[in-house]
Amino acid sequence: MSSPSAPPSPPASPPPSRPRRLWPYLVGVAVLAAGGGWYATHRPAAEGGEAGGAKPAEGRRGGPGGRGERPVPVTLETLATRDVRVMVPALGSVVPRNQVTVRARVDGPLLAVKFTEGQPVKAGEVLALIDPEPFKAALEAARGQLARDAALLKNAKIDLERYRGLLAQDSIARQQVDTQAALVRQYQGTLQADEAAVRSAELQLSYTTIRAPIAGRAGLRNVDPGNIVKAADTAGLVTIAQQSPITAVFAVPEDRLPAIMQRLRGGEGLKVEAWDRDMKRRLAEGRLLAVDSLIDATTGTVKLKAEFANRDGSLFPNQFVNVRLLLDTLSGVVAVPTAALQQGAKGSFVYRLGEGGKVAAVAVTPGPTDGGLAAVESGLAAGDRVVVDGLDKLKDGALVEAVDARAVDAPGRERKRGGGGGRPGH
Repeated sequence: MSSPSAPPSPPASPPPSRPRRLWPYLVGVAVLAAGGGWYATHRPAAEGGEAGGAKPAEGRRGGPGGRGERPVPVTLETLATRDVRVMVPALGSVVPRNQVTVRARVDGPLLAVKFTEGQPVKAGEVLALIDPEPFKAALEAARGQLARDAALLKNAKIDLERYRGLLAQDSIARQQVDTQAALVRQYQGTLQADEAAVRSAELQLSYTTIRAPIAGRAGLRNVDPGNIVKAADTAGLVTIAQQSPITAVFAVPEDRLPAIMQRLRGGEGLKVEAWDRDMKRRLAEGRLLAVDSLIDATTGTVKLKAEFANRDGSLFPNQFVNVRLLLDTLSGVVAVPTAALQQGAKGSFVYRLGEGGKVAAVAVTPGPTDGGLAAVESGLAAGDRVVVDGLDKLKDGALVEAVDARAVDAPGRERKRGGGGGRPGH
């Protein structure tokens, strides 16, 4: 007997259709198409251009009105006639007018130091004390010897007078009188030696009080109280340097010597200025004091010495200074700021403002310089306007715009110039 048949299995579900799987991609394509259409209808004119789609000439770099035609901001200065001093520059060193190393002149213990390091001292002021007792004893001994020999001399003179009286009476021999006279002369010589010994002992005693030989500024002491000082010590106790007045020694080229000597022979005093190392501050003003007798053959220079009052103490011994010797003064010459001078293949030149706000490179012949000004022998005239700042961006024929140098350095100016590409102040 056959078993009943199994019920039929339900039909399998159909596979998902392909269009249902592609619908996300179709949506993305539609979004991109919509964005492209919006961009085509709303893109900026600067990028899309006008009807033809080409860029306008005004928007191109270097075109009319573009960045290439913008004026270069510079600082200008109007030239005028001035008095320019002819200065001879030199390097110098400050030298004390007088400098003394104070040393002990006798040996002995140093009892006290009376000066203050680094402070001014007067001539004759007590600086230090050495133990005087040994020298007092030596002085007393010398005085005792002097008194003894003086008594002997006095007695010899009395005997001589007595012998001469006896000789007149023919009571003694002349030889005895002559011998006594020789003894008197011997005692006189001894007495002179004793007097010299006393003066020497007094002098040695005075050396125990060490005094300043000159007025000046005391340096740092080399010996402390309690040490034994000796006359043979080379370092000494202290060094005193006279700083008011003070001098400076400097060298100038030998070709400047004839003009300097001509001025000196004419009785004209030459002024000298001392400046600091960076040439930013004038330290002192003085006068030429002396010219050396020889020219240094190895360097072709001659040494000069200038004197400064230095009442304010601005100059210090062994200090390095820049020296400016005033040789002459040029009156009523055209002067240009040294910042405007440029060097090219053909020599010195400046940028002078011409018509239309453009500059031209003008060759000049510079003369002596005085501070920040240089005399111009040719090429410029009073009233010309030259560029003194912003030179690194210039060339011959460049269009420039005059700006205030103080405004260029003002805070926020660079930000204003950079924002929007407009001119400063707009």
